[in-house]
Amino acid sequence: MFKLAKKWWKYLTAKLTGSFEANADPKVQLEQAIGEAQEQHKRLKEQATAVIAGQKQAEIRLNGKMAELEKLNANARQALIMAADADKAGDAEKSAKYTAAAETIAGQLIEVEKDVESLKAMVLESTEAADQAKAAVSQNSRLLQQKIAEKSKLVSQLEQAKMQEEMNTAMQQLNESVGDDVPTLKEVEEKIQARYAKAKAASELQETSVESSVLEIEQATANVEAQSRLSQLRTELGLDAGTAPAPQVDPGT
Repeated sequence: MFKLAKKWWKYLTAKLTGSFEANADPKVQLEQAIGEAQEQHKRLKEQATAVIAGQKQAEIRLNGKMAELEKLNANARQALIMAADADKAGDAEKSAKYTAAAETIAGQLIEVEKDVESLKAMVLESTEAADQAKAAVSQNSRLLQQKIAEKSKLVSQLEQAKMQEEMNTAMQQLNESVGDDVPTLKEVEEKIQARYAKAKAASELQETSVESSVLEIEQATANVEAQSRLSQLRTELGLDAGTAPAPQVDPGT
């Protein structure tokens, strides 16, 4: 119930109106998804940081115990040497004292050695856990980058889809009647085409009539020129009206 309320609250913060699923803006939902993935990656890094810090602390403790162990070993050897020197010197009291000190140090050595072995196991485990945490953060970082890249791609596709939807709506409105007294674009186009065809036909008819008149004029001009040429030829041949044609002489006669 708390998760659902949190989900609603996050969405309402980004998108104040509309129902969550039915009317949700895909772009807002993408932002939410990326935001949630980034929050998850942040939590994972915090957990990994704690694991790695634990591993570092175990190493520090192990190094401290190793230094303590080395010191105890040195003290135990020194105590034994001093006990042996006192024994050689015939000082039984000092020999016993140094021997007791060496025994005490030996007991401490045993405890520290146990701590060292325990810390070694802890360091190995924490190191493995730290390596896994680093790998998990690295892998999740790659996945997050992929999601961010995918988000950019989806946002681009969403914008293209919106633009296409708006274009489809605009074209549909252009092809639909917007009122009883307002024709559609298709109807206006048909009227314009019909008017253009009629005007073109009238123009062609007028051009035909003019061409016919020009042709008649050209033919009349040609007839006049032909008659004038014929008259000229008649004159040259002596065939004018009232003039008899000259007799033709046969050259062979």
